[in-house]
Amino acid sequence: MASRHQRLASLMQELRSHVNAGRHRDALAFFSRMMASDPDLPPLSHPSFAFAFPLLLKSSSALRLPSSSSTIHAFAVKCGLLSSPFLASALVSSYGACASPALARHLFDELPHSNAVVSSAMISVHIRSGDLAAALRELDRMDVVPTASCFNSVIAAVAESGDHPARARAIELYRRMRGMGVRPSLVTLLALVPSCTALGALSSIKEVHGFAVRHGMFVDCHLVSSLIEAYGRCGSLMGARRVFDQVQERDVVVWSSMASAYAFHGHANVAMSLFSQMEMGNVRSDGIMFLGVLKACSHAGRADDALKYFDVLTKRFGVEACGEHYSCLVDVLGRAGRLHQAYHVIQTMPFKVTAKAWGALLAACRKYGEVGLAEVAGRALFEIEPDNAGNFVSLASIYSGLGMHDKAAQVRMEMEQRGVQILPGSSWMIHRKSRQAVRSASSTTSRHQQMHVGHSTSQYHGWFRLPGRARQSTSHHPLSVQGALQV
Repeated sequence: MASRHQRLASLMQELRSHVNAGRHRDALAFFSRMMASDPDLPPLSHPSFAFAFPLLLKSSSALRLPSSSSTIHAFAVKCGLLSSPFLASALVSSYGACASPALARHLFDELPHSNAVVSSAMISVHIRSGDLAAALRELDRMDVVPTASCFNSVIAAVAESGDHPARARAIELYRRMRGMGVRPSLVTLLALVPSCTALGALSSIKEVHGFAVRHGMFVDCHLVSSLIEAYGRCGSLMGARRVFDQVQERDVVVWSSMASAYAFHGHANVAMSLFSQMEMGNVRSDGIMFLGVLKACSHAGRADDALKYFDVLTKRFGVEACGEHYSCLVDVLGRAGRLHQAYHVIQTMPFKVTAKAWGALLAACRKYGEVGLAEVAGRALFEIEPDNAGNFVSLASIYSGLGMHDKAAQVRMEMEQRGVQILPGSSWMIHRKSRQAVRSASSTTSRHQQMHVGHSTSQYHGWFRLPGRARQSTSHHPLSVQGALQV
């Protein structure tokens, strides 16, 4: 009997090696041969197979083979193994990946036992299918205590949605899991920090920082760099530096985040001195640090330094420049008024020119009244971003500023003919006294004033519209109000 179990354990190890190495077809074929040609193995009802089936389901999902998932499902039912939460969750995930969320939901509803592991798998299926609302509903109606993983996937999804009410919902979910006694994990904090940054919720960033220090998560460089960036973008350079100084082992990402924070606040000299300190610490620079140094030069208007660092980092350090680096270099030269040199950088870029590079040149042309290059940049942007009204408005404004009103009118007419709409600009703030999230937006279509305000900080929804002139930019800029989100 012992030899049979040892034989099964050995075969399971080989099966696991196939799956972990990504040899999914080999894994399925190996299991088929194993079951057909080895009569000394225990029956499929043996508990050890409850660990083999999830491996096979992982391969079925990777290969998008719903028939294999159905076969394994049938085996599991026949052998009475569906009571295993690991197998049940693997089946739900596999059906969601191979077939449809509806089939995964049908299986989930028929499972004999409900637990947090299987519920987490069902939530992940909804998120992978892009149905965030269904994932939130699934989380709300759980009849067992959720685990951190149940919250993590939802928090990450709402944070990545790019919508400010959703990002505020991420903070609400974090508060909810804390209130339920569910301890946030490192994954929770990594998913939450970008939402806090986008909302300008400085007090929430401090809360995450404190939690990480108290629970021994502060050693993770990814979290540290995220916190440095968050503090910097929310106006607390002192907080960013405090985090930086608390870290003993700094990798290049931590150094880059600190340099970017100084650059963001206009302290170009300090940002570039960090680059020198990093060199002395034998930390090899990468593309992120490269970008931070270029941004520092851009904020300080030091075009010659930018060219020098560009040459040093690409030739001496062997850092491969990407479109973001070239766009930043164009921006540095454009801000310094060296427009034709910036255009030369665009012409010599070793890959397709990005909208960001052309946009930097167009902005510089508007600042210095250079109409010839503005036309080149504007026409390029019209092709790359045909629905971006800001590019049309910028070129028209350049013409108007130089008294070329006929050409400005032609650009506006072309914009109307293409059906490009100017979207209202808007801002988000968190009201200090009522502790409510408020969105202020200008509208070109309505002359009414509307106000919809959330009832508490756990909702964070609502906006008021004010009539007025639309802004050229369609991005949302969060306004940071300290103390809006209490610890």
